[in-house]
Amino acid sequence: MTQDLNRAMYGWDESFEESFQDASSEGTAYLPARIVREDRGLYRAIADGTEYAAEITGAFRNAHAHSDEFPAVGDWVVTAPVGDEEKLRIHAVLPRKTVFKRTAVGTTSETQVVAANVDTIFIVMGLDGDFNPRRVERYIALAYESGAQPVVVLSKSDVSDIVPEQVVQIEDVAFGVPVHPISSLQDDGLEFLSEYICVGKTIALLGSSGAGKSTLVNALMGNQTMDTGEVREDDSRGRHTTTHRQLVVLPTGGLLIDTPGMREIQLTGDDESIGSTFGDVEALFDQCRFRDCQHDQEPGCAIQGAIDSGELDAKRYKSYLKLKRELAFTQRRQSESFAQEEKQRNRAFSKMVRKSLAERKKMGIKPDR
Repeated sequence: MTQDLNRAMYGWDESFEESFQDASSEGTAYLPARIVREDRGLYRAIADGTEYAAEITGAFRNAHAHSDEFPAVGDWVVTAPVGDEEKLRIHAVLPRKTVFKRTAVGTTSETQVVAANVDTIFIVMGLDGDFNPRRVERYIALAYESGAQPVVVLSKSDVSDIVPEQVVQIEDVAFGVPVHPISSLQDDGLEFLSEYICVGKTIALLGSSGAGKSTLVNALMGNQTMDTGEVREDDSRGRHTTTHRQLVVLPTGGLLIDTPGMREIQLTGDDESIGSTFGDVEALFDQCRFRDCQHDQEPGCAIQGAIDSGELDAKRYKSYLKLKRELAFTQRRQSESFAQEEKQRNRAFSKMVRKSLAERKKMGIKPDR
């Protein structure tokens, strides 16, 4: 298999080639590689059909202060071989086409990349106790925020007696996003997912623990690639059978990234992702009688009118408001954090200048005028 074909299978294209040439230095045998696994800072990467262990260089680590600047599963990176070892050193991360982020655990403003360069996100939700239309709204907003195309996959259709009704509930909140009920165990409905699985295209799975993501991976792979676990009967939650992020090549040629179960993830982007998710809600704003309508008790409010008539579900509107408040809060924290970092940088710079002037004074050098 040729080098170009190997790379194309993993999603390499002209835009990555241009970025790679710009990031590479003359005289060094650099290799483009795609990160296929990340587990607590340890990486595995594919370069020209061969999988290597990969590590970040000290220079890269010193030059990047934020976690979302570090490699993630799906990233294309600039690497160099380490002597005769089966190891690569990562020198740079190529610009991402799409990026799925979440707020880092234990921080107030830091974000971490869950997956990069994803074309489609399968939002997996079980048709058992895991079923929650409000969570689907959040996940769709996250998908739009990343730049990838969302697709809702309703798993475990074999355990529900009201699948058509549940599909309608999700279609009512998905607002134009494809919705597919499937049963991975019974191989039912998987054929509808094949249109999204193409050579060189990357799919990421998003859903809570116990939603059936690992079972879906095994069904698409045709073998027991991922461990699966039982879910609790009372709430259909499962333990985290996927503890790391991993990219695998499907038999049909597409690429799939499984992620650890995440039930609640905060939005980190801008209002556009919410607007794309709740287009039906925001379309009503222009129909209000007053431009400054607060959509509460004002006369001629299109929102309240739609809720009263049943055109708009009150729970969906509350979900819209909740995500708007959450996004505003996250943006405010990020702004405050940036301001604090800028203040610290200014202090460090001032300290360096004072130290330099003091040293020049000791040496008898007059300050420049």
